[in-house]
Amino acid sequence: MRVLITAPYHESGLKALEQQFGTIIYRSWKPNGRAYNEQEILQLLQSSHADALITEHDHVTANVIRAVPGLQFIGVCRGTPSNVAVPVATELGIPVFFTPARNAQAVAEMFISNVIMLLRNTIPGIGWLKGRQWQEGAHDSYLHFKGNELAGKTIGMVGFGAIGQLIARLLKPYPCNILFYDPYVADYDKGYQQCSLEEVFSGADIVSIHLPVTAETKGMINGALLKKMKKDAIFVNTARASVVKREDLLEVLESRAIRGAVLDVFDNEPPDALDYRIIDLPHVIATPHIAGATFEVEDHHVEIMNRALLQWYAKGNKQIAELANKEILKAPIQ
Repeated sequence: MRVLITAPYHESGLKALEQQFGTIIYRSWKPNGRAYNEQEILQLLQSSHADALITEHDHVTANVIRAVPGLQFIGVCRGTPSNVAVPVATELGIPVFFTPARNAQAVAEMFISNVIMLLRNTIPGIGWLKGRQWQEGAHDSYLHFKGNELAGKTIGMVGFGAIGQLIARLLKPYPCNILFYDPYVADYDKGYQQCSLEEVFSGADIVSIHLPVTAETKGMINGALLKKMKKDAIFVNTARASVVKREDLLEVLESRAIRGAVLDVFDNEPPDALDYRIIDLPHVIATPHIAGATFEVEDHHVEIMNRALLQWYAKGNKQIAELANKEILKAPIQ
């Protein structure tokens, strides 16, 4: 089998795939400075005579897949294969593998760091210091920037998959109380409390969103829920912006109905004027969609993808979590 890999892959990961499949053609998108567009990825597939593709951000559209219908598999080194026309792959019997939770550690660590920075007034304190406002003998900083500890806080998770549960585990030593809403989670640490959505928003000191974008979740977090939050509560979204009605979030933030927000995702990227009204608020810590941006994430996606492919092809295990289109299991696999 000839496998075209455009996702970043380290050398040992490439060698492992070479041993499993034969020929590896490595053309990472990173030297290109951007993901390959539809025409570019199609040209790479055709010129390399690839039988399979492992991608990250490239535009693997319906046109691309239909033009190369004999692909043995498509691997997507992302938490969701949103850049791939999965329904078309399913129609053609092509398994699509992805790498759930590849960025879980990165997102969890950034959640903790940025929440603590907001609780401790770290960013305004740094601005005050760099602004040369420290006067001889004054205790202004100690009084003005006194904050709160994370220990003892109640954290409410909306969505309790791999990232939410990892955050919960990392918070145990602080310690923190964990509430969560997720109707699809049945197996969980009984030290955590499963609640209604309304109970999470009204009972938590910090509400953190961990939802995928679906027809059910789009716009699910609205003003009615946000207004149930405590006045000193913090809202965190490192998942997807479209699950939150941003006009409602802007309203509670501008009116100081809650203490503040930690945001890594926005309705428009790059942001538009309304997004910047939220970003520019002094009680918001906003980052440019980098919660999952660590060098280690690439190592994680190689490990997850290689493990999935080994299970599928070498061990014949078709019941793996990394298969995005489980519908193909109802039909014979090429």
